[in-house]
Amino acid sequence: MHGTPPYLIHTNRELGLMRLGKKPLAYFVDADGHFPPVVQRYFQWFARDVSNGKIVRSDHHVTDESQGVDVRRWHHVLFVLPGEEWRIDAMMQLKSIAERWTEAHEREEGRLLGYSEQENDWWIAYCKRNGTRFEYD
Repeated sequence: MHGTPPYLIHTNRELGLMRLGKKPLAYFVDADGHFPPVVQRYFQWFARDVSNGKIVRSDHHVTDESQGVDVRRWHHVLFVLPGEEWRIDAMMQLKSIAERWTEAHEREEGRLLGYSEQENDWWIAYCKRNGTRFEYD
């Protein structure tokens, strides 16, 4: 294994893959009101597909008080193909796990985003080789 994935990474290809029916979910998050202009433009590209019902958009604003007085409000934007709306709640539930992010969580996120088990296997191995530490029970 080396550093270049043996599969197509979805990043910056979400809309095209969704239009082809090859990606069930696209997920974006940033501090509330702080998506950079390039991401805001990307959201505009999704707008036509959202307005004609080919893609469903779901926005969630979440306040994270786990940092004590440094309260942060996060804006999660999810796009799913019709019939895949269950992935919205599954992803938001997965992202609500603040205490520990494990290899199992990383795999589930990959599945929700549309990556295969083999692609997840490669990604997990890559993360481990490059120092990503997953916490275990």
